[in-house]
Amino acid sequence: MQKIIRIGTRDSELALWQAKTVQQQLEYLGHKTEIIPVKSTGDLVLDKPLYELGITGIFTKSLDIALINDEIDIAVHSLKDVPTVLPKSITQAAVLKRGNSNDMLVFKENEEFLAQEDAIIATGSLRRRAQWLHRHPTHQIVGLRGNVQTRLEKLKSNDWNAAIFAAAGLERLKIKPDNAISLSWMTPAPAQGVVAITALYESTEIIEICKELNDEETEMLAKVERDFLSILEGGCSAPIGALAYVKDEEVHFKGVLLSLDGTKRIEVISKEKIGRHNYIAKECADFVLNRGGKEIMAALKGKEAKEYAVYSTKKLSEIQKRLLPETVAIEDSDFIKIRFNRIAPKVVKNEIKNVIITSKNGVESLLNSFIKQELNFKNIYCVGRRTKKLIEQKIGKVAHSEKNAEKLADYLSKTIKGQDVTYFCSDLRLDTLPKVLTENGVTVNEVEAYKTMYSPVNVREQFSGVLFYSPSTVESYMQENQSNKIAFCIGESTAKEARKHFKNVQVANLPTVESVLELVSLHYVKE
Repeated sequence: MQKIIRIGTRDSELALWQAKTVQQQLEYLGHKTEIIPVKSTGDLVLDKPLYELGITGIFTKSLDIALINDEIDIAVHSLKDVPTVLPKSITQAAVLKRGNSNDMLVFKENEEFLAQEDAIIATGSLRRRAQWLHRHPTHQIVGLRGNVQTRLEKLKSNDWNAAIFAAAGLERLKIKPDNAISLSWMTPAPAQGVVAITALYESTEIIEICKELNDEETEMLAKVERDFLSILEGGCSAPIGALAYVKDEEVHFKGVLLSLDGTKRIEVISKEKIGRHNYIAKECADFVLNRGGKEIMAALKGKEAKEYAVYSTKKLSEIQKRLLPETVAIEDSDFIKIRFNRIAPKVVKNEIKNVIITSKNGVESLLNSFIKQELNFKNIYCVGRRTKKLIEQKIGKVAHSEKNAEKLADYLSKTIKGQDVTYFCSDLRLDTLPKVLTENGVTVNEVEAYKTMYSPVNVREQFSGVLFYSPSTVESYMQENQSNKIAFCIGESTAKEARKHFKNVQVANLPTVESVLELVSLHYVKE
């Protein structure tokens, strides 16, 4: 195969190590390759939404989307981060020989704290947390997120006794500290230490090439562990451990399920001859479920499984809520309510040369007063990809769109200078666009197409983050609440308003609800 194989990876140092390892092995076999770091994407530029394609997974979604969009040929993952059910059209092409599967304890000074009642241990993993508390019930567990280097730095700068890491990550980056010990008693996450390669089903030639890298024993054992996880219906954040290995032509297996606080623990041990090993996962999962596992899993799916809580200032669909990890609870309410105004027929009686629409509410307000045939606009300018899509579906062709109002103002200042433009807007709107246009010689005729009404609710202290989708949602929130939470914002205009009140403001990469939810997920889940 002459084409260059595009290897997709996340851009953390550990993810790049994995991708470079795959690259080296492919190039050793004579294939040309290129590594393409893939950042967060939000959602697809396709007709089907994410859920119809089966795309989930906090750390794998971006690469799944890149595969489907033909931006990469293969994706490289830590298999323990990959959902047990892959998206439609994507398949596991290969796994590399497994690295160290153990967890590792990195401590600051000495190991004396292990024999003491009081100690502070850092981990962002519910599985590690539950197993540690089962063994050391009086110890305190604190959350720890970020890439490997960030977590090591946090350990140094805090008054914690130790933190728990995957041994494979420390060893692969060659940053294993001297003051580290293997936690051989702790059952690892299913497929921990395994690097996986995924590709599109239709990429048969690519899949055949990847098979040359596949380690069959690792593939067999990882499948047993992940099948056990899948049958228990546990996500990657559930306190479930599983480890399979081969000894004397037999597959030996150990699985464990715990309650979040570690007080309940169900363990299963089994072994089968290779050939009968396919029965292990089902038999062991049934054993766990029938001995109290069903009750533990039910509790995990309820409020006990939620470590964090966020509030959305816009009602979300159930499908959108499921994009968040299991550990993050969410409540929602519409902090902004819209009332469409009756627009006078004379406004659109004649052809309007230039029109600005900055939101889907602007689109709907026009359609509330007129049918499509009455809207004779020559040049339509808008903000946002979704607004553009809605305009072209229901009104007409968009001449130009930009990501935000500031960029649209800059563009129009240069292209329609000396002309008139009709701006269909709300009674509450940012001054940026009309102010910049007026200053640059564009005459702006504002038409109040709809009213924006505040409808805030009091957000309780238990919520650590709030999701905002417009400057108006921030203004509405502040009427009833304090700014002592994290503000997750859909775009820079919203973030600009949030920064007037909030210390911690985070901005989504794309102006979509899904991108905001991804931002929340990445904040609350460790790498």
